[in-house]
Amino acid sequence: MQDPLPFLRRLFDRAVEVADPMQSLAACLPPKPEGRLVVVGAGKASARMAEAVEAVYGPCEGLVITRYGYARPCQGIEIVEAAHPVPDEAGTRATRRMLDLLDGLGEGDTVLALISGGGSALLNAPAGGITLDEKRQLTDALLSSGAPIGDINGIRKQISDVKGGKLAAAAYPARILALMISDVPGDNPADIASGPTVGDTGDARRALDTLARWKVTAPASITAYLERGGNPLAPDDERLSRVENVIYAAPSQSLDAAAELARAEGCEVEILGDALEGEARDVAADHARQALAAQAKLSRNATPLLLLSGGELTVTRRGDGVGGPNAEYALALALALDGAPGIHAIACDTDGVDGAAEVAGAVIGPDTLTRGPDAAKALNRNDAHSYFEKIADQVVTGPTLTNVNDFRAILIEPSN
Repeated sequence: MQDPLPFLRRLFDRAVEVADPMQSLAACLPPKPEGRLVVVGAGKASARMAEAVEAVYGPCEGLVITRYGYARPCQGIEIVEAAHPVPDEAGTRATRRMLDLLDGLGEGDTVLALISGGGSALLNAPAGGITLDEKRQLTDALLSSGAPIGDINGIRKQISDVKGGKLAAAAYPARILALMISDVPGDNPADIASGPTVGDTGDARRALDTLARWKVTAPASITAYLERGGNPLAPDDERLSRVENVIYAAPSQSLDAAAELARAEGCEVEILGDALEGEARDVAADHARQALAAQAKLSRNATPLLLLSGGELTVTRRGDGVGGPNAEYALALALALDGAPGIHAIACDTDGVDGAAEVAGAVIGPDTLTRGPDAAKALNRNDAHSYFEKIADQVVTGPTLTNVNDFRAILIEPSN
């Protein structure tokens, strides 16, 4: 196969394309409801989702919060940009305004909620007198701890006036249709953006146990609030009785689309899973072992094999570098492969942002370790983005306006 790296980039671009709300959301919209329609939403894809809604319905009333740089032109829906992954005052102000917009709706009104990954940071209304600065401290500590997103979101729900079903409760008794793009392993609606339209099955005690398990010290006000019982809303609460939650785009669809393209270009494809979790460097080491074992079984003229996977990997911050789960996975994979001929890979986040860097991820090949300075040292410092920047192997997309989380592809060709 010629030019493996451009081929891998085409697969990633295809995975992103099929998750674009402008390509996929219209088919999920019911006829425009009678009565008052209010559109709300949060996430990296939410502005694009709002744009897609108005392409079908025309101008709508509403408010959507997205990440800085991810706004889209809408006819009636107001788009507010805020910070991600650590929340800021713009997100808090917009969230309070959204709650005010929902207050006073009646049984004949309809709310269309547009929810996607990133909404946990963007939809931000701390409960119980907790300050934004305290919430930011906790968020930063959790993101550095290596905790999986489900554990992080379980804590977020307990200290929020909007997560864990409380956005939907604010709109009761209006009918709510929540359309979601999943970015979480397992595609549980309760985990997407911390489930603003889904009741919380957790509790404050579990949140405290999670903090202890990941060795995260929360600000004293947050610990005290959790010790008093937190702010749960049970799934069977009457205020959630008129909610319908629909996941219309998910990681599996993007992996399937990439697999279809790869087969059309002459590859055998194995999908390792769309919901992989774990420490990025550990998963990379495991995938390297699988790739080398698979290559050893290929005959000289064998068809190339492509290993695809998705999910959400984590990074435990050990150093002071600039990294993210996908870049760290790619660098760890290169180190584990140690220049093995015939193996190339790509690892990117479908939202175009890996960690806190404005970089989607990276590509690697047999020469990755020879073109940069001390890859092992860069990995130990969590400095994968800097390493790939120096060797010009970063993948930079800009805002993709969607988010179905990690996309990883390893192309394995015969070595002899």
